[in-house]
Amino acid sequence: MTTTTLNALSRASSAYLRSAMHQPIQWHEWGEEAFARALRENKPVLLDIGAVWCHWCHVMDRESYDNPEIAQLINQRFIAIKVDRDERPDIDSRYQAAVSAVSGQGGWPLTAFLTPEGKPFYGGTYFPPDDGYGRPSFKRVLLSIAAAYQEKNDDVTAQAKMVENAIAQAESFAGTRADFSPRIIAAIVQSILQMFDPNHGGFGNAPKFPHPAAIDLLIDQYAASGDEQFRQGFLTTLEKMARGGVYDQLAGGFHRYSVDEHWGVPHFEKMSYDNSELLKNYVHAHQATGSEFFAAVARDIIRWMDEWLSDRERGGFYASQDADCSMDDDGDYFTWTLAEARAVLTEEEAQIASLHYGINEIGEMHHNPAKNVLSVRASVEEIAQRLQRPPEQVNARLQSAKQKMYAARLERPTPYVDKTVYTGWNALCVSAYLEAAKALPLDPARRFALRSLDRILSEGWRDDRGLIHVIAYSEPGAPRRDVPGLLDDYAFTAVACLDAYEATADMTYFKFARRIVDRMVERFFDPVAGGFFDTEKPGDEAQKSLGVLGTRRKPFQDSPTPAGNSVAAIALLRMHAWTNQPEYREQAEQTMEVLASRAEQFGLFAATYGIAAVHLARPHTQVVVVGSDARAEQLQAAAVRDFSFGKAVLRLSTGQAVPQNLPPALAATIPSLPLLGQDKTAAVVCTGFSCQAPIFDAEELAAQLRKGLAGNN
Repeated sequence: MTTTTLNALSRASSAYLRSAMHQPIQWHEWGEEAFARALRENKPVLLDIGAVWCHWCHVMDRESYDNPEIAQLINQRFIAIKVDRDERPDIDSRYQAAVSAVSGQGGWPLTAFLTPEGKPFYGGTYFPPDDGYGRPSFKRVLLSIAAAYQEKNDDVTAQAKMVENAIAQAESFAGTRADFSPRIIAAIVQSILQMFDPNHGGFGNAPKFPHPAAIDLLIDQYAASGDEQFRQGFLTTLEKMARGGVYDQLAGGFHRYSVDEHWGVPHFEKMSYDNSELLKNYVHAHQATGSEFFAAVARDIIRWMDEWLSDRERGGFYASQDADCSMDDDGDYFTWTLAEARAVLTEEEAQIASLHYGINEIGEMHHNPAKNVLSVRASVEEIAQRLQRPPEQVNARLQSAKQKMYAARLERPTPYVDKTVYTGWNALCVSAYLEAAKALPLDPARRFALRSLDRILSEGWRDDRGLIHVIAYSEPGAPRRDVPGLLDDYAFTAVACLDAYEATADMTYFKFARRIVDRMVERFFDPVAGGFFDTEKPGDEAQKSLGVLGTRRKPFQDSPTPAGNSVAAIALLRMHAWTNQPEYREQAEQTMEVLASRAEQFGLFAATYGIAAVHLARPHTQVVVVGSDARAEQLQAAAVRDFSFGKAVLRLSTGQAVPQNLPPALAATIPSLPLLGQDKTAAVVCTGFSCQAPIFDAEELAAQLRKGLAGNN
């Protein structure tokens, strides 16, 4: 087989899989055909799981999978299967657990060796072409595995059984149900604070990931209590991140994580879900502190997402932007030498930009020491004092330099943007945009979020089928296939629909949210032990139990997207708040009880569970603003000014507060209140399922909401 011959991945839909269609390996997509061939030929399976944005996946492709000698070895002794972890997170999560049980490692590329039945018995992540990095060469691993499978098959089978048992126990939570207590919120928060880095912000040591759910939980707890340790936790983290190299200082948006503890040098890929959740963080931090710096970062994230991750024509958010343009660079598109900066700037601009961004002769990149990662090293005021110039002049030159450098960067070869539109990730982006639009306010963001959600619902939902996982693939000519929706898709989309209802008072979104929540319960909920499985119940045609896919998982850990069970519980509790249907709350409570005895152990990785616990423990608050004049605008601004979980703000025009425009619980209460329906602008605050007298003054409304939040904690 030569590299000019296309393998079976030429028929794939995923951009990641299609990128390997020219490799000399006889790759298969995940499916019955591949495992049937492995059984027929009695060969072990080599499973490679990666992603289009994954730097080390590209490295291993070039070093090993493009190598004719290694390809021949694989083709002779293995059946090779390649999986896109973004397209099939259900496959990835199970084999990540398997490889972690065997090797203690996880991540991408994931390299697993399976029996012909798909049972894992050995694995790792990146294997170098030659012995090094403390790892055996990939060729040596392949030869050893092939020999062991043929010569020690009983040992391989026993190992596979042990690993399968480890997967089954990884996230099943069998027999762990316990009564829920609000005390778990404080326990999770304290666990997060114990990992807080007071010097650099963030949690833990290098490599450092942002953990947006933990940040949001700290913001909520500060807003409710005023406790300074909560404030320092999120304030230091968000400030250090936004001024660090993990933030794209020219284009906006965050890279995936930092390889060091001070947010200096990132892994340069940029993910939609990281930026959606961090956008919420900066919006909420602005609400909690009034800081315009946080508002500016939020707007800047939207600027980048609008420019790079948005289908402006049809609506929808793209999945990711790659770190590299080729195998030979490491973030070269995003980094600068001093000579490169001087080539596009005036002498004065170069001097100021170099001081501000820390551009020096020697930078931070190991592969090219002249390359600098831009981060904020000196403020405009500090530079003005050092150069003895007016701050206004320094700022003007800095803005000019920033524009010129970004324009020059756009002339460079650009890292690949994966234009795949994933249902769940899009729902996260929709919710983030609506949150920003409400608080900042930003009407264009609101309109684009609603158009994107409309696309998800029109293209991704059918009453007979439910949701699908992929709305559109990156390459227009790629074959179309329907991947069944997973728990995350349902939970995230239900929440996005509720957010859209609260943003518009359009009952269409509420009704969609209810249909999605009901289908989520029907297909994923465990009525016996509580909680939600990540895939549909066994026996459904959509769930093929190839390999270890039949292993049940109840995801409660944030990884790095919010945990499916926790978001499902939030969706149920919010639905209960609008309907007063007890089964929604009961199912949420049963879900929370699954992890109640162990949530503290998960700590930082149970932050979304902590947020769900806040929703469960705190009475929900709904603010209905009725009116179409300037006072209504003031009341709405006051209602959304302060941040807290469990608060919903609904705006109705005068005369619109009638039962058909409201969910059941409010429809039963609001019309009975005096003064409404009399063309008078007012706001009504409902807590639990009881509504107070109308309020006509914006500051009185804000004070009452703050008092209510303090009284509920």
